[in-house]
Amino acid sequence: MRIVLIGQQAFGKAALEAFMARGDVIAAVFCAPETGRPDPLRLAAEAAGVPVFMFPKLSAPEAMAAMRDAQADLGVMAYVTQFVSQPFCKLPRLGTIQFHPSLLPLHRGAASLNWAVILGRTETGFSIFRPTDGLDEGPVILQHRIPIGRSETLGALYFDKVLPQGVAGLVEAAALVEAGQAVETTQIEDDAGYEGMVGEAESRITWANHVDVTFNLIRGCNPSPGAWTMVGLDKLVVFECEKRPARTFAAVKGKRAGEVVAMEGGSAVIHGQGGFIVAHRVRLGRGGKVTAAEAGLLSGAMLGA
Repeated sequence: MRIVLIGQQAFGKAALEAFMARGDVIAAVFCAPETGRPDPLRLAAEAAGVPVFMFPKLSAPEAMAAMRDAQADLGVMAYVTQFVSQPFCKLPRLGTIQFHPSLLPLHRGAASLNWAVILGRTETGFSIFRPTDGLDEGPVILQHRIPIGRSETLGALYFDKVLPQGVAGLVEAAALVEAGQAVETTQIEDDAGYEGMVGEAESRITWANHVDVTFNLIRGCNPSPGAWTMVGLDKLVVFECEKRPARTFAAVKGKRAGEVVAMEGGSAVIHGQGGFIVAHRVRLGRGGKVTAAEAGLLSGAMLGA
């Protein structure tokens, strides 16, 4: 097939390589305009001699013309952050399919994996669906379930499981569409949920919360955006950590929520409701990731004030 790929970053690059390995012709790649580091998808597409377009709006006449000129059989949306209109989606002969990292209709929205981990779910997955003007609301072609480990971080879940399995799912769904065997199932709205981005407010640690809640927040924000607290006037982001439940009243007697009750090697043991968070790797202010000890945390310090 002639494929037009709309996407970016590591997922888009992996999808490009997977479709090329299947023998498809990549007629064009549409990436979001770059605001920082070079996009891996753009670099890979250019290296393969594929035309690359980076329009601020995919609804613009020039974007529509580029899609039309590609004469694609199928559009494939692989990690897309731009709004893609229905006229754009319908230009390929077989329409367009889209990847989303959740079991739709659960966790619609751009931070679906963050929320799955933050809410303590033991399972997530991905969906391949037909995009509509409603965000993540189109009929589903294919879904696969993926377990979430009890201590698994967002980064490990995404890069080790969701990314490779999701790319394989896109190829599988494309083959079904090509063969005329794709069954499109309408999402059940009674089961639907939408969550917004996990930003500064959502990722702030409240040490009075139960340590289960805090632990899930930290791993659901690792590596991005990073769960954070304050130590004095400085922002402290907590990355690698473990959860340690309190077994007895004596273990927490006299301790305050957010208090560093001990230093163990390079790690800080921080009291919260129901136990402790043992922070191994952190970032203080604008510095890099270091151990809690290297960041200057000391026993008796109060976090979050």
